[in-house]
Amino acid sequence: MKLLQDTLSRWFGSAPAPLDNPDNSRVAAAALLVHASVIDGAVTETEADRLRELLMQRFSLTQEETNALIIAAERSEAEAVDLYGFTSKIKQAMSEEERQGLVFMMWEMAYADGRLDPLEDNLIWRASELLGVSTRDRMIMKKRALGEM
Repeated sequence: MKLLQDTLSRWFGSAPAPLDNPDNSRVAAAALLVHASVIDGAVTETEADRLRELLMQRFSLTQEETNALIIAAERSEAEAVDLYGFTSKIKQAMSEEERQGLVFMMWEMAYADGRLDPLEDNLIWRASELLGVSTRDRMIMKKRALGEM
C-alpha cells in the first residue's frame, strides 16, 4: 500500500493543512474515491486522471485545490481502519441525492481502468450500505456508470 501512496503523492504533490481536517466531508468523500482507486492494488494514470476530473467537477475546484484535496484524502485513507469514519461524516453532511452521486462516482472510479475488480465491487456495496444508498439505487448508479441508462 505504501507504493500506491507514494505514486499518488508524486502525481498530486502535498496538501495544505486546512484540508487535513478529519471532519471535512469533502476529504471523506475523496478518501472513498481514493480507496476505490487503490483497492485493486494498482493505480493507473487513467484512474488518477479520472479521480482528478470527478473531484474537480463535483466540488467545483481548481486544479490546485483538487490536488490538495486528493493528497488530504490519500492521507486520510491511509490512516483509516474502516469505511465508517468516512461514511458517517458523509451521511451527516450530504443529502440522499448527493450520496447517490458519490456512489455513482465510485462506480466511475471502479470502471476507470476498463474493468471491475471484485474488491471494487465489494467496496462499493459496503460503502453504499453505510451511506444509506439502497441496493436498487446502487445498481442504477452502476448501470449509469456503464452507460446502460
